[in-house]
Amino acid sequence: MAPLRLATRQSPLARWQAEHVARLLRAAHPGLEVELVPVATTGDRLAHVPVGEMGGQGVFVREVQALVLAGQADAAVHSAKDLPSLPARGLRLVAVPPRGDPRDALVGRPLSGLGPGSRVATGSPRRQAQLAWLRPDLSFCTLRGNIATRLAKVPEGGAIVVARAALDRLGLAHEQAETLGTDLMLPQVAQGALAVECREGDEASMRALSAIEDPVARREVDAERSFLRWVSQAGAGAPGSEPGGCNLPVAAHATSAGGQLFLEGLLASPDGRTLVRQGAKGPASDPDALGRQVAEGVLALGGQELLVGGRPA
Repeated sequence: MAPLRLATRQSPLARWQAEHVARLLRAAHPGLEVELVPVATTGDRLAHVPVGEMGGQGVFVREVQALVLAGQADAAVHSAKDLPSLPARGLRLVAVPPRGDPRDALVGRPLSGLGPGSRVATGSPRRQAQLAWLRPDLSFCTLRGNIATRLAKVPEGGAIVVARAALDRLGLAHEQAETLGTDLMLPQVAQGALAVECREGDEASMRALSAIEDPVARREVDAERSFLRWVSQAGAGAPGSEPGGCNLPVAAHATSAGGQLFLEGLLASPDGRTLVRQGAKGPASDPDALGRQVAEGVLALGGQELLVGGRPA
């Protein structure tokens, strides 16, 4: 049997994620050989440039996807949060393995330990908007780079915000000062989850990868991505905004219980002065419908006005 080649970004976190998928595949298919095909993406090379200036969401996945489309790899491993809400032509999202912690974490000081005017570093409009809503007395500065780079840039007396799953995966959970509950900060769509894509029509890879799919994680991710997709469509053409990507504060989080899905979605103004949050419950069998329902609720409660306003983040 030919090796299964996994395309991945070169960052330590991305390589951990690809190795994790490789371990799952080897466990599911004893004797299967799995190889990594790393690539340095534009987003990684230009670590000093804000993501929105490089094209927003998708900047970390396009070059990885290109390897699969060109036949240089059989599948691509991504942080699911990096995927745009619409699938790439010629590729299929075939597996979402068991999900990690979807929450955000503060490194430096906990929220209660941040005094008025304390600096919080983050490159995420979503994180900044929600923290500004909670604590309008805070100040903010930009932050980019891999996890090690970010941990070295904690402002004196302040904090940085990172994904809790990233700390867990790199053995750095001890660095966190506080994990923020989803009641305080709603995560990015699909945060904590991995996504594995392969070429449409590649039945051998699809069969191999389907063995590592987690149905619960997949339904939750599908509901969150559906929310993002419907919000994106509603905001298409809004001046100065990119509702499907990193320039508009947008968040969602789904949980499963008893055959039901509960989904919360959020849109906010970049300054955090306006925040619209709505939740709903529906059958786990139809995550797409639930995503649309919550998106329509958020838009009806004021989210549409935020999109039309088109204020840049």
